[in-house]
Amino acid sequence: MAKMISGSDAVLKVIRQWGVKHIYGYPGGSFDSTMNAIYNQRKELEFIQVRHEEAGALAATADAKLTGKIGVCFGSAGPGAIHLLNGLYDAKHDHVPVLAIIAQVPSTRMNLDFFQAMDEEPAFEDVSVWNKTAMTAESLPRMIDEAIRQAYKHHGPATVTIPKDFGWAKIPDTFVPNVANHVKAHYVVDQDLLAKAGKLIKDAKAPMIYFGIGAKDAAAELKRVSEKYKMPLVSSVLAKGILDEKYPAYLGSAGRVAPKPGAEIGFSTDLIVWVGTDVPFSIFLFNPDAKVIQIDTDPEKMGKRHHIDVPLLCDAKTALAALADVADEKAPSAFYDAALADKQNWLDWQNSFNDSEEMPVRPEPIFDVINQMASSKAVFGVDVGNVNINFERLLMIHDDQKWCTSGQYATMGYGLPAAISAKVNYPDRDVYSLSGDGGFAMLMEEILTQVKYHMHIINVVFSNECLGYIVAEQLDDSHQPLSGVDLPETDWATVAKGMGAMAFTVRTKAEFKAAMVEAQQTDLPVVIDVKLTHEMPLSTNHMFLDKETQDPKLVDEYVEKYQAQALKPFSYFLKAAKEAHGEEIDAFSGASAASVEDEADNQPLADTTTGASEDAAEPSTDTDATSGASQH
Repeated sequence: MAKMISGSDAVLKVIRQWGVKHIYGYPGGSFDSTMNAIYNQRKELEFIQVRHEEAGALAATADAKLTGKIGVCFGSAGPGAIHLLNGLYDAKHDHVPVLAIIAQVPSTRMNLDFFQAMDEEPAFEDVSVWNKTAMTAESLPRMIDEAIRQAYKHHGPATVTIPKDFGWAKIPDTFVPNVANHVKAHYVVDQDLLAKAGKLIKDAKAPMIYFGIGAKDAAAELKRVSEKYKMPLVSSVLAKGILDEKYPAYLGSAGRVAPKPGAEIGFSTDLIVWVGTDVPFSIFLFNPDAKVIQIDTDPEKMGKRHHIDVPLLCDAKTALAALADVADEKAPSAFYDAALADKQNWLDWQNSFNDSEEMPVRPEPIFDVINQMASSKAVFGVDVGNVNINFERLLMIHDDQKWCTSGQYATMGYGLPAAISAKVNYPDRDVYSLSGDGGFAMLMEEILTQVKYHMHIINVVFSNECLGYIVAEQLDDSHQPLSGVDLPETDWATVAKGMGAMAFTVRTKAEFKAAMVEAQQTDLPVVIDVKLTHEMPLSTNHMFLDKETQDPKLVDEYVEKYQAQALKPFSYFLKAAKEAHGEEIDAFSGASAASVEDEADNQPLADTTTGASEDAAEPSTDTDATSGASQH
């Protein structure tokens, strides 16, 4: 006779067999049967009690982004379940695998207007890649196994609703999950298409590489192609970190939150090697007439965002390795030399503010300290808003550092749950959450979670008393009076101390560095409230630096506003490089491309990657979704 096990114990057993080590949630009466199973299996499965179910779902999504493995969360019937939705939508938009277990009232009380009862399955239909309600206790382990398989296959959240009494019911302990059959996909490059790609590379005068998280396992191959064919590299926002920031040919990301070089170069290229990224707003980032070699594992993505000339249905690592051998080495072009000079000009300008004594303090001195003091294995949970811009431009990701944010969905409040996920998954690493005061306020109760579980996380709050990203949108995009964007001055350090954390308020670089020294010496969670300037980051969405092609008055106003006297437009470096190479100098606007940017007003530059380097066993976190801002 088969051994008997409760339905909820069977559920957790399957989850553990898929390699899950922990689960996030907040108990409720309808979830008592599964909480009992969590107690039974407490030595094998860690339960993280968050202070709000939304934070649990966001942390589970961060699990998937940081590790490539499925994250798991739960919510009790009714309100607890509904609180999960925001985090699950982040998983949907950023295409990462998450399992959400939804509690339901006992089956005998369903559809009878019972306490906290609701028809939960329709509520989760839009957000889920797979969404089912258990009809028998015996079906539970098979349903959980199927949900996990579907989440991995479709790169999104799968939901299973479990009536309370099914969790208590005894069922045979005989189910064997499908883990062993979950294997990696293998790809082969089409040789005819590869030859066509080689000819395009040979003929190109200004080739570049644009890559997303689909290239996360192909850093060496990206460098090899770049170095052989002298192609500058630009990434999606979420692909930051695949290459070391100091790699000379890597110009950073492209888009509204990007550094200047990455935002400029795409308008002057004639060939793009487009690797593992699916950018909805690519028409605003690149020359629409450029030829494109696209590498992706999903045929549906081919030609979706830009016309393409050669589709390579393959993973990034394999396809780039083949591309590196398909043509002869090229000499540096004027375009390549100009790109590197443009990057150096940008870095010099940024670094000139590292020791600025402006008050309130600028972001550059603060990030300079973080760059100096964060270890080579640091992990960052980044919130949404101007903090995205400052992080993208100023944090010099290197070595084995990791980070994640809410990309295409761009939900505020992401930083703290992501940092909790980072500390749970990487307990021996230094972990930081980076938030604006708007985002921090949304889920700052999760400082209590950090205190409860003795998580040494350094939480940096950039307080500028406004929704900075929306301020810039209202002023620069829609040219309207500021409306609803002011935030009250708050003493976050006092609030954090009341929760049991160590906390500091800082107003200068020296004070921040002193706080960081103390923060690294304690085992407590730490909150550092940085009273930041109210000035906005330099706009790459509306950029005016070239008096030869733009209104000189607008250029003067822009330069004065952002203290950009030392910055030169890409056209300046391209003209100089062409003169050095003896090439014909043609008209080119490298400063703004305002004619296309005007069409993109108020649009977050999203980059949703299917992943050119996805595999079946550890699906890609391959969602490149650049946020725009404080959409929540």
